Parts: sequence; structure tokens; C-alpha cells
Amino acid sequence: MFKFSSKKKKLALSTDSMENGVHMITAAAPSSVISEQFKTIRTNIQFSNADVQYKNIMLTSSLASEGKSTVAANLAVTFADQGLKTLLVDADMRRPTINATFSIANPKGLTNYLTDRDFDVNDAIYETSVDNLFVMPSGPVPPNPSELLNSHRMDLLVKALSEQLDLVIYDAPPVLSVTDAQILSTKVDATILVVRENIAEKEAVRHAVDLLKHVNAHLIGTVFNDVETAGGGGYYGYYGYGYYGKADKQQ
Repeated sequence: MFKFSSKKKKLALSTDSMENGVHMITAAAPSSVISEQFKTIRTNIQFSNADVQYKNIMLTSSLASEGKSTVAANLAVTFADQGLKTLLVDADMRRPTINATFSIANPKGLTNYLTDRDFDVNDAIYETSVDNLFVMPSGPVPPNPSELLNSHRMDLLVKALSEQLDLVIYDAPPVLSVTDAQILSTKVDATILVVRENIAEKEAVRHAVDLLKHVNAHLIGTVFNDVETAGGGGYYGYYGYGYYGKADKQQ
């Protein structure tokens, strides 16, 4: 499953998800084949370590436009559908998507909490139309996202959220673009790398994995998406999940 084509599509950096949000197929069509695939990924994550219940998970990718925000949002819905009180945090302060996805105008969010000691974190958490699912937008774009994520205040937030919720999912920036994902990976229980077929480059994925391993991130698996199928497929044609150890051997 984890094979990379030598033919690469030319892909310009898209702003569509920032402007229009990501497609929430697990909420719009919960019984669809694609939604079932997300549920399978959820199950694999839950059983990737039977002895540990992950309280917070980070999703990232090697480069932009690989679908990490789409995967993060749809996975959050599937966990919430299980009855888990789930929070989706937009930790990608440079290219946020949550405010557009959930139609939150001028939202206060993560940046507000990290830069204002008097800010009440509850003012950055929003209910959604999905039962048990809450979201925290990134807030205003700051000049120093990496420094904010590496702050003691961020440590306190991660700890507090994990104590109050069943699961927190962090949508982080791509690993090779900035250091944000490396920093955040050291604060969460588990990290998942999203890889898009024919877009992700083999060496880029390897380098991203090396950078995560360098900071001792707990990389539990890879979501492989946009797989071409005999039926035509398309961006939502297929989502697969595998343990990193297996993917590493086949790269």
C-alpha cells in the first residue's frame, strides 16, 4: 500500500481549504464508503497500542496540500460519533482551515490564548453541529507561531485539554515547511503523517520522518490518501492507514 510513484503532479499551493474549508464527508454522509474508511482508520489508531489510550494526537504531512486538515477534521467526527468528547485544534497558524470549515467568523482561538494571559480558553472553544465535537480555531495569524507553540503556556494548554476531554486532535503545519510540527509532536501522545499519492515525494516523506524521529516524536502511523483506484477514485477515493514501521520498510 505504501508505494510512491515516480510521476509527480504539478501542484500549486492551494488556498481553497483556507477560504472554503475542508469537505466533512463523515458528517455529510456518515454511511458512505469513504466515511467507513475513516472509521477503519479510527479503529486502527485506537488499537495501535492497546495498553495506552491516546488523549491527544497530532496530524501533519511532509509538505502542504497533502490533505492533513481534511483527514484531521473527518477523523475528529468519527471519534465524536463514538461518544468521545473530542476537540479539533487548528495548530496551523499560518494556513488555518477550521474557521472556514465550521463557518466561524472572526474567531478567537489558539493565538489569543497563547498571547494573552488573561484570556479565558473557553472563549476559544466552539460547539459544532456534530454531537461531542468541539473546535478551537487558530485565531489571528501571529508573527511567531513556532515560539508560541514552544511556550510553557502551550504546555499548560495541552495538559489542561487532555484532562478535560476524551481526545484532542491537533492539525499541525507540514513538517518540512516550518518547525511547528516538530515542536508540537514532543507535547502530544502520538503523531500521524498524512501522505498524498503522486504528490508526496519519497525523499520528502523520509526527511519528514527523520525530523520527527530526531525530536523523539511518537509516530504511530501513516494515512495514505488520494489513491487512484480502478473505479476512478478522486481525492476522496480512498484512505488507507498503516503503522509507520511497515511503511518505512516499503519506501
